[in-house]
Amino acid sequence: MTNDQNPKTHPSSNAEKDPDDWTTGDEPMTGAQASYLKTLSEEAHEGFEDGLSKAEASKRIDALQQETGRGR
Repeated sequence: MTNDQNPKTHPSSNAEKDPDDWTTGDEPMTGAQASYLKTLSEEAHEGFEDGLSKAEASKRIDALQQETGRGR
């Protein structure tokens, strides 16, 4: 199998999916997401939003990474 055929390395792999398209996106955010989101929220001097779904948390993390300069 070449890299072009490997779903883990293909550009349309699950790692690249929009959070709105995740099959588990409506589940509660993970502990790791919550921890990182708390850190980013503190750095951005913004309130931490508890009770987000996995997809919502992912989008919030992306936004806060842009705001704080993390994840570049």
